[in-house]
Amino acid sequence: MAAILPQLLNLLLQFIDSFGFLVLSAIGLAIIFGMMGVINLAHGEFITVGAYGTALSFHAGLPLPVAMLVGVAITTVFGLILEFTVIRQLYGRLLDSMVATWGISLIMIQGLRIVFGSSLSSIGTPLGSVQYGAFSYSTYRLLLAGASLALLGLLYWVFTSTAFGTRARATIQDEEMSRALGTDTNRMYLLTFGIGSALAGLTGALYAPTMTIVPGMGSTFLVEAFVTVVVGGASVLVGTTGAGLLLGFINAVFSNLFGTFAGRMALLITTILVIRALPRGITGLLDDIRGGA
Repeated sequence: MAAILPQLLNLLLQFIDSFGFLVLSAIGLAIIFGMMGVINLAHGEFITVGAYGTALSFHAGLPLPVAMLVGVAITTVFGLILEFTVIRQLYGRLLDSMVATWGISLIMIQGLRIVFGSSLSSIGTPLGSVQYGAFSYSTYRLLLAGASLALLGLLYWVFTSTAFGTRARATIQDEEMSRALGTDTNRMYLLTFGIGSALAGLTGALYAPTMTIVPGMGSTFLVEAFVTVVVGGASVLVGTTGAGLLLGFINAVFSNLFGTFAGRMALLITTILVIRALPRGITGLLDDIRGGA
């Protein structure tokens, strides 16, 4: 029994870490896609902007929490400008938006490489580690998992208990009717894209101390973000949470037993199986259960 406990603890911590990573990676993408119908292939680069803004601000002398806020602010402003100048012209044109955001991602990667070089100086993971016998784990990574839960709770409150959330949900369900009733849908889309951008920047800011900061780091997040959104389905919060729990468990088990590469492969295989069995994802399954009840 004593020999099994460290393995179970390691599995639990990997699950918590994976859940936090999946939720934080996907939530910004899920909001933009769920509310606007835009597949943002530059989502990983938005996360990169948050990480770069954080790292540059930190190395300029700002405390890490303040540097993170700067990274989020830079990404939010960048997203608002991009929505106003490019994305707004592509609503209802799914393939065009994919091609445009893919092109933007390539420009951003090369632009960062030209301006800042192949990498930035690392920040270093704060807060040390927790110790359990001979086993230790980063305290900061546990904090990231807690941040993902707090973020889900905050977004639930915003979308269910505020005037913005009511207008946002109305715009999702019937844009023309919402516009007829006085909602400025263009403004709603701008704010929504800004929120999605801010969440991507927050992800980059939070993970900047844990990663090597390079122009192509967004690809680390993009695959996990997309599989989480696909598995979750239409509901931004319920779908993302359910997909994070399922895929986090799958990734933790296979990574613990067979290594990181096997964990990522298991995520992709699970996504294929879910798409085949549940075309509307976890959200569709829950809707069917509620409808049957």
